[in-house]
Amino acid sequence: MTTRLTPYEYAIIQAVPRIERGELMNVGVLLYSQRHDFLSARTHLDETRLRALDPAADVEGIRTALDAWDLTCTGGGASEQMRLGERFRWLVAPRSTILRAGPVHMGLTTDPSVELDRLVGLLVR
Repeated sequence: MTTRLTPYEYAIIQAVPRIERGELMNVGVLLYSQRHDFLSARTHLDETRLRALDPAADVEGIRTALDAWDLTCTGGGASEQMRLGERFRWLVAPRSTILRAGPVHMGLTTDPSVELDRLVGLLVR
């Protein structure tokens, strides 16, 4: 028996500690697979790298914002009535805040959770 590859979409979650400077740092990956009914974010905030980018960065504010992205993925708060695809589109919509999503990319996987871990290792850590 062969396992079938299915499509997914993902975006890198980026911290922008000082929006006026436009500098950013990858802090996570958001992955959505309609076929697997899967939406999740995996994050890693390297405080040392963030402080190198902006010594006055609001680390706790960024952590709080990352928690809000996790909450949205699981259907908490304002996203409670949204379907997974709607939540993903809401999170990747352009915004001018301390967190933003990079461009949406596509891939194929048999296991979205494993693929999400792989992407975080490749693009964030």
